[in-house]
Amino acid sequence: MPRPKMPKKRPGTSADAFSRRSASSPKVEQPDSWSVSKTTDKDRRTQRQGPGLGLHVVATPIGNAGDITLRALDTLKSVDAILCEDTRETAKLLAIHGIARPLLAYHDHNADRVRPEIMAKLEAGASLALVSDAGTPLISDPGTPLISDPGYKLVREAIAKGVTVRTLPGASSVLAALTLAGLPTDRFYFAGFLPEKSEARRKAIDGIAAIDATLVLLESTRRLPEVLAELAKALGSRQVAVAREITKLFEETRRGSLDELAGHYAAAGPPKGEAVIIVGPPDKSADVVSDEALDIALRDALVGRSLADAVDQVAAGTGRRRRDVYTRALRLKDDA
Repeated sequence: MPRPKMPKKRPGTSADAFSRRSASSPKVEQPDSWSVSKTTDKDRRTQRQGPGLGLHVVATPIGNAGDITLRALDTLKSVDAILCEDTRETAKLLAIHGIARPLLAYHDHNADRVRPEIMAKLEAGASLALVSDAGTPLISDPGTPLISDPGYKLVREAIAKGVTVRTLPGASSVLAALTLAGLPTDRFYFAGFLPEKSEARRKAIDGIAAIDATLVLLESTRRLPEVLAELAKALGSRQVAVAREITKLFEETRRGSLDELAGHYAAAGPPKGEAVIIVGPPDKSADVVSDEALDIALRDALVGRSLADAVDQVAAGTGRRRRDVYTRALRLKDDA
């Protein structure tokens, strides 16, 4: 089967995640075709081999090829075929671990065309694994809105058709970055990638500013300086950590206030690699600002923003109750 032309990689995926580790690995030829195994689910359980029939959502390493579970390896060795975001990247991982299974590209650009074939195989009794280039499928690459994510669509359709869906948890840049940040982890909000265009990005930041939780963002490192500056302007002096190249050779985590890290990357320039931004929740222990300072902040926030967005931003940045901020904002608009 000819390999479809792959789209340009989106920020946050790991095109070179296994390149250093796979350079000296023996090449394992991957089969060109796949068919449904004749072994029944009952037979596999009896023989203690094979992962069982259905769809297996398998997490793969986000950088270091050793970060894969024994169960994931057993499953990848035993399924009828593996559905990949990019067959070339998955082939590198399989070669490192000496696994040869048929690979089928399944990504944003071909999902609607190949999903019926995949579903037909699953309904006929196939055992298939779904992987992404790096991390946990449906979570590892949120550059695509969830409603159009190919993994999400496949899982949803498999459930609707009564196909068994199993998960094999493992590496995730979201959880890995949270454990490195040194910021509260009891409540967190995963916002994925912010929009690329500055106006849409500002509105997205305003929309999450009032969330009383640690914020987790994925970002292209080339936009890191400007994004941190925008976060600092909207969220104030919250604590932040930038985790870069997690589990890889040049792993780095920088911590400080948003102003400090925005200044650092503005001076140093964008770093290489892939980054996760962890922003701490609003500081409720901070002194409550005066009404005069609140009015100044509201006047600034109301420029170019809706009333609701301005209130959310100021409430998050000042620690004042949203209801009080809203009341003062209405008064300011009436007086204007």
